[in-house]
Amino acid sequence: MPYEPAIFRSVLGHFASGIVIVTSGLVGEPLGLTAQSFTSVSLDPPLVLFCPAKSSTTWPNVQRAGNFCVNVLGEHQKATCQQFAVSGASKFDGVEWAWNGNGLPVIAGCIAYIECSLHQVHDAGDHEIAMGLVTDLRLGDPKHPLLFFQGAYRQLLHLEPK
Repeated sequence: MPYEPAIFRSVLGHFASGIVIVTSGLVGEPLGLTAQSFTSVSLDPPLVLFCPAKSSTTWPNVQRAGNFCVNVLGEHQKATCQQFAVSGASKFDGVEWAWNGNGLPVIAGCIAYIECSLHQVHDAGDHEIAMGLVTDLRLGDPKHPLLFFQGAYRQLLHLEPK
């Protein structure tokens, strides 16, 4: 490798991204994990992807469930993001959420959510690429997004329109 992993992480950290919590349910139990790597892929068919770490203890159960919900976080949900990022914790404790009509957990206050059936999974080094076929989507609470940039949570500068 021509560079140190820390340099790789630092340079790529200069790309601002939103943060999502991917939720699912297995045998009536809610599942969830935080993901920074989320993007749209295709309009026809409607596809999105996220990249769970192979070390995730939650991802195998989400994969087994076969469907998931991408909860797009607002800047007011930093604590929720941090709670879901911890491995093995009781992630839903103290978090307001509900099962939606399709049996997926939706986090209250998210700015949007996208329901998907698992379409494809590809190997990607120490992560996997999980592609979902969008089956439903909704706008939620119209707040500003939670962003991550240079290793820290960030906020948009709130400017009034001219």
